[in-house]
Amino acid sequence: MNKITINGAGLAGSLLAIYLAKKGMAVEVYERRPDMRINDIGGGRSINLALSVRGIQALKEVGLYDEIKKICIPMYGRMIHSIEGETTFLRYGKDDTEYINSVSRAELNMKLMDMAEKFPNVKFYFNKRCTRINFDSGEVFYHNEELSENEFIIPDVLIATDGAASPVRIEMLKLPRFNFSQEYENYGYKELNIPPGENGTHLLDKNCLHIWPRGSYMLIALPNMDGSFTCTLFLAYDESLGGKNSFQYVNTPERLKIFFEENFKDVLHIMPDLENDYFKNPTGSLITIKCYPWVYKSIALLGDSAHAIVPFFGQGMNAAFEDCVYLNSYIEKYGDDWTKILDEYQKDRKSNADAIADLAQENFVEMRDLVATEKFRFKKKIETELYKKFPLRFIPKYSMVTFMRIPYKTALQRGKIQENILDKLSENISELENVNWELAENLILKELNEL
Repeated sequence: MNKITINGAGLAGSLLAIYLAKKGMAVEVYERRPDMRINDIGGGRSINLALSVRGIQALKEVGLYDEIKKICIPMYGRMIHSIEGETTFLRYGKDDTEYINSVSRAELNMKLMDMAEKFPNVKFYFNKRCTRINFDSGEVFYHNEELSENEFIIPDVLIATDGAASPVRIEMLKLPRFNFSQEYENYGYKELNIPPGENGTHLLDKNCLHIWPRGSYMLIALPNMDGSFTCTLFLAYDESLGGKNSFQYVNTPERLKIFFEENFKDVLHIMPDLENDYFKNPTGSLITIKCYPWVYKSIALLGDSAHAIVPFFGQGMNAAFEDCVYLNSYIEKYGDDWTKILDEYQKDRKSNADAIADLAQENFVEMRDLVATEKFRFKKKIETELYKKFPLRFIPKYSMVTFMRIPYKTALQRGKIQENILDKLSENISELENVNWELAENLILKELNEL
């Protein structure tokens, strides 16, 4: 029996523990934080997530989806809020069978840990911070935060699911020929809140992801089970980039009130704790991390530790869960040959992780700026018609990423081709009846094969 150590008891680490436990492996999960089920570890960062097909597939494979579905709220599309307070609904998929799910990060994490601990071969260790790795001996050193003691283990396999600031990846930076890049957006984010109405009712449509796009910045809101909405304000850090629309400028209660009155007036009256939330919650950073190799001997990176991305395609968790799906498939293929398992895993996932990172950065521009334009909405109408006419060839990029399990890199490549087709078909027109459908058919048959 393999002894597998997972560093990080977040979403990916807890799910991976279940996958490995079902294979009969002995799994030890080390986590630097206290047990979030009995300790308040604080909010204020990405506390709502969008669960979609790739993540659902992972949960189904380990028999957990029916249980997790109980804490999810379906969102069928984007509700766009104009500066005048008008709303426009933009559906995500072809009908109500295609939707994404709003789920609380903390609730999901706690459920996954509970489910993992039901296996007798899974053990969690909290308050254990990874401090160093001896790559020659295989020793992994930990500091016990409660007892202020140092200890070490020698796992058969170490898999790091320890997030964007991964201490295991930081140790791997010391290895020769380890490539690493990190790119921060010039934007930060702040978690805000819309409380529930009377009797736990939602004060906005609960089955939408709400967006207030304002060109170079935006506010979004995702529904919670208790009737509240978790809101996230994405804003430039510095006045030099955003002027008055920046965290640097909006630094007093008076400026905050004016900023919301000018930009998000329709939601201001249902955010009674705005001032407290804004000045209490930290300003989060947005980072894209790419690195390679993900594997050294019997040590591997998985999820954000290997490929942290910005949240604008709702795929961070889904991509990490899909890592688990693919790693599991190679375990089934190669048994206990971890050299082959890890090598195949990183070869398969690296190019796709890079692709979703690029897609997520593209989608930021779409969400904060393009969705508010008539041109974008017109192209979406053409896209919908082409999807109906050529359902196996012209599949919207969003659908490929969110409602299908085709490789991310395929979605990126086809998305660029389709965007060029839409640009040609929408040039100098604004009505569907003026679209050259014969040209559309020729372009699609020439440039897009059936999926």
